[in-house]
Amino acid sequence: MLEELHIRGLGVIEDTSLVLGPGLTVITGETGAGKTMLVTALQLLLGGRASADLVRRGVDTAVIEAVVRVPTLLGLDATAGDADPDTDPDADPDDGSADDSGSVRHLWDLAEDGVLIVTREIPTSGRSRARVGGRLVPPSVLGQLLGPHVEIHGQHEHVRLEQPAVQRRLLDGYGDADHAASLATYREAHAAWAAADRRRRMLAEDAASRARRLDLLRAERAEIDAAMLDADRDEQLDVEIDRLAHADALRGALEAARTAAGPEGALEGVGEAVAALRRTPVEDPAVSELAERLAALSRDLSEVVADVAALAEEVGSDDERLDALQVRKREVAALQRRFGATVEAVLAHRAQADAEIADLEALEDDAESIATTLAAALEARDAAGRALTASREAVGERLSKAVLVHLADLGLQHAMFSVALAPLREPGPDGADRVTLLLAANPGEAPARLGDAASGGERSRVALALEVVLTAATGHEVLVFDEVDAGVGGSTALAVGEKLARLASEATAGEAGTPARQVLCVTHLPQVAAYADSHHLVEKSVKDGRTLTTVSPVAEDGRALVLSRMLGGEATADAGLEHARGLLQAARSRRGA
Repeated sequence: MLEELHIRGLGVIEDTSLVLGPGLTVITGETGAGKTMLVTALQLLLGGRASADLVRRGVDTAVIEAVVRVPTLLGLDATAGDADPDTDPDADPDDGSADDSGSVRHLWDLAEDGVLIVTREIPTSGRSRARVGGRLVPPSVLGQLLGPHVEIHGQHEHVRLEQPAVQRRLLDGYGDADHAASLATYREAHAAWAAADRRRRMLAEDAASRARRLDLLRAERAEIDAAMLDADRDEQLDVEIDRLAHADALRGALEAARTAAGPEGALEGVGEAVAALRRTPVEDPAVSELAERLAALSRDLSEVVADVAALAEEVGSDDERLDALQVRKREVAALQRRFGATVEAVLAHRAQADAEIADLEALEDDAESIATTLAAALEARDAAGRALTASREAVGERLSKAVLVHLADLGLQHAMFSVALAPLREPGPDGADRVTLLLAANPGEAPARLGDAASGGERSRVALALEVVLTAATGHEVLVFDEVDAGVGGSTALAVGEKLARLASEATAGEAGTPARQVLCVTHLPQVAAYADSHHLVEKSVKDGRTLTTVSPVAEDGRALVLSRMLGGEATADAGLEHARGLLQAARSRRGA
């Protein structure tokens, strides 16, 4: 479970914190107040792409922190380090992102008392940083760590659902273990057929062309091998060349920085400030807090001064080394012009050349058996495709029934929802089926594609019904909904609120009677907000000529006022308050029922 979210310097948010609990938490506020920025913060914590444009003007770095209750989120002990590790193939073993084996799961061992602090930092310049338990990790690791447990549904989920590829993935995601096995079997069969077909096409080429291609590939491979490229070393050539070329100026700057910030400079002044505050005869908490902050600054400054001094000692002039590096730079640049923009791209080209050489050399041996192999692979692929289609039909029937139940709850009692399969012109790596979700929103209408058959509000309700059904299948323990109730209102909005509240109350891993699933919902509908277990209000103001967003919890006795304002009337008007109290009472009654 996410226990707390702290955001600093992100967009219109200067500095705010949210204390979060189990059940349904709603976040409301006027349009443009910054509600969606909270969802953006969560996306960044899941390893989403960061941009310097997100950083608040006048701030060097935006920081998002989350306090994660590990046993609740994982259903594990906080020290479950002996479980099978989920390794991160992209992690650098020297970047401190994980243990010596690169285990992502091992990062959960950094939790203290079952609580783990996860942080994402986005600077105005340079690459973003991520930390787990205070330990630096690549941002992608956040997604691997939290992604299996946290799912975000955006404002325009119904638009995404209209894409055929998304519909196919949703259908497959609803399938059971047997369906997953059918899909895996098909993919293996398709890959085998594709490999055999590639060999057939290569064999059909002119023998002389193959010979010329082999000569070229072998020459390229030999040239790259002769250079003995090293991605880590050669990508840093410019840095080392610049350092050697400007060694005197760099060393002088470092020495000047050390002198200015060192024991005889700023460090001495900070130390004197700490001593002065600690000599104060009055026990004033504010003074003590300032003294501790200055002491922390002194420690940080000491570390920086030590690092500056160490770097100054490393910098030195070496003309011979500089000449050698420049020669190496020209050699690497020549390879990059021909084979790829980076050293890694050149090495990738070499690997591709190696694979193609192996294929071409094996063609002669495969010439007699290729036809037989291809025919067998095609038969296996088609058989696996038919089995996958049959499985998808069965999964589609179950999905349709489950969605229809939720559509009825959401005010579409007479809707017809189904999953249609049509054969593709050519089977692909994910099967031979085009999956289409069909809806007839009203009696007498013929089923049609989601984008053609429903209004915006109806599509939103279909999207919500699908999300509820699929969430139950995936078992995500933290769900975030960003205005998925767009386009609905009235009694349907109450049904949406009830649906979200019921989803939040379904225990997934916690103690009996305690909701283990946490649902966060950004909404503009008072009917939905009435169902909240906790309510946070986002408000926008102007301070010193700057827009400022704050987030504050709404006390139970203040909820009617907030809902009345959301209803569009005067917050203190008797009619508005009575309407708001009626919504709260209706929500309590429907939840109890």
